[in-house]
Amino acid sequence: MRYPGSVDFCCTPLYGRILEEDEAADLAAALSALADPVRLRIVSMLAAAPEGTACGCDLEGPLGLSQPTVSHHLKILRQSGIIRGRKEGRWVHYSLVPDRLQDLRSALDPEVVVMA
Repeated sequence: MRYPGSVDFCCTPLYGRILEEDEAADLAAALSALADPVRLRIVSMLAAAPEGTACGCDLEGPLGLSQPTVSHHLKILRQSGIIRGRKEGRWVHYSLVPDRLQDLRSALDPEVVVMA
């Protein structure tokens, strides 16, 4: 069997498609951003936050980390597109980016990847 992208298979592949290089790099960057206990905790805190948003300053106490350290982790999550920040006065309120999280879920969900 010949698969798009010139890969030969002896039988039907068990997956629906192969990630393109840019997709794989993007997914790896996002998973790398999540591959840290502090950042996973931040994502879970934002998911559980009232109205789905939290001020960066409100994360310091529960995480037991200094403001610069929390800001560093928030920056990595922002750069990967997992969270967004909205400035309100001198504070920044953070929330999850639902579409980005759905993209990550879909890439890891074998039920979503099906043969066409």
